Amino acid sequence: MQTSSDPSSDPMQTSSDQQPAGAPAGQTGARIPSHAVVLGGGIAGLLAARVLRDHFERVTLVERDDLPPGDVPRRGVPQGQHAHGLLAGGARVLERLFPGLRDELVADGALLHDVVGDGRFYGLGGYQVRYDSGLRGVFLTRPMLEGHLRRRLLTLPGIVPLLGHRAESLIALNGVDGKRAGGVVVRRGGVSREVRADLVVDATGRGSRAPAWLEALGYARPEEETIAIGVGYTTRRYRRRATDLDGDALVLTHAQPPHGLRAGFAFPVENDEWIVTLTGWLNDHAPTDEAGFRAYARSLAAPDIAGLIEHAEPLDAGAVYKFPTSIRRRFERLKRLPDGYLTIGDALCSFNPVYGQGMTAAAMEADALDATLRAAGGRRRGLAARYYRRVSRVVDGPWDLSAGADFAFPGTAGPKAPGTDAINWYVGHLRRATAYDATVTQAFVEVGNLLRPPAALFAPSILLRVLRAARARRRDERRLGGATPAPAAGRAAHPATGGGSMA
Repeated sequence: MQTSSDPSSDPMQTSSDQQPAGAPAGQTGARIPSHAVVLGGGIAGLLAARVLRDHFERVTLVERDDLPPGDVPRRGVPQGQHAHGLLAGGARVLERLFPGLRDELVADGALLHDVVGDGRFYGLGGYQVRYDSGLRGVFLTRPMLEGHLRRRLLTLPGIVPLLGHRAESLIALNGVDGKRAGGVVVRRGGVSREVRADLVVDATGRGSRAPAWLEALGYARPEEETIAIGVGYTTRRYRRRATDLDGDALVLTHAQPPHGLRAGFAFPVENDEWIVTLTGWLNDHAPTDEAGFRAYARSLAAPDIAGLIEHAEPLDAGAVYKFPTSIRRRFERLKRLPDGYLTIGDALCSFNPVYGQGMTAAAMEADALDATLRAAGGRRRGLAARYYRRVSRVVDGPWDLSAGADFAFPGTAGPKAPGTDAINWYVGHLRRATAYDATVTQAFVEVGNLLRPPAALFAPSILLRVLRAARARRRDERRLGGATPAPAAGRAAHPATGGGSMA
């Protein structure tokens, strides 16, 4: 194997009072030296590169794929063909980093819908109340979103793409407290080369070699928390018609723990298509063939998805993605960390994708990286420890939400936090309350969209409404002889108007 050095990658030093190229107006102070490398060109890597561009004169984006010219699935993103959700918390970060992005996506065919009022959401035994929530979601395919972000990023000065290259190892340099990362060795074919940098950000996904690379530098591996859930996705695309679902735009049928392991969702995407994903926990997965896929859809707790696809025109042969475990690497617990190397996205924490938190968590982690670099004021020493302390607080909320929800299914294996069963008991009642109370629903949706912390669901006012909804539900069950109420035809008032209860 040949090895070459990349002379152009030697960092160019700048004076400590120079303002970073492309930094927001008013940013002043010392800056970290001028070259950063991002490993991985997925959503997390693109957002990390965008943030780093405000702090470094040059950012090299290393991606192992030779990227396709169009917005199509690629090998490095095996889940790219499946339904993705960009939660409101993540959309806000993306709009700040790429102003006007939402309008560009819509102009290119993405769709805007109210994440409460425009869909049918079946939870634990009932349909969620509908109203105009004020939260508008962008619905599109993952390749379309990634393609727009990549094109916007590559128009910025100082962004250098290095495609078709795989990261092999970190470059080790002697630092004050031990070895530090001074860049990365990359390989294309049989040729390796050094790309020297002041900071390497690893966005290579759940298969990241970060633990081994830390060990090679003389540091401990981070603890790993794994939760075995055996989730599997099966997705098919269908032609979308204006009359589908009587004009409703979204469908989400939740699993019914403890024993109902199956869920499904149908989202509208560009080119007049539905993307329909059926998912199951604990290895209870949907087949890809049309007959088996429809049969699985008929087994869901609500009939909406089965009715949608029964007479719809299939557009592909289906795709499968299996996700055996959620993984969180606890870098923040390490006593020693090398300077010059950070992780982000699934390399840091890989969430159960059913809850749609991955892209939004990556956006919020990029926000944490930005805040850490701004607070550092050019100080490189100790940057990793400060970043991981900050980003761990970002990850705590979505990790607790997804991990706690998974433990509602008997058979989930992994470290279960004390009190999880009691919290799941309450959250089950809260989810049932969303069929009756718009205020409860708004709190649930805002927490789920990572706009508010999970503690918001335990506010006294929400607790009281959950109790009232439980009484209303018991009345309805007696009146209907145990039958499930039909989906609400009208809309409740928005909670902000004071008319949030339907109990």
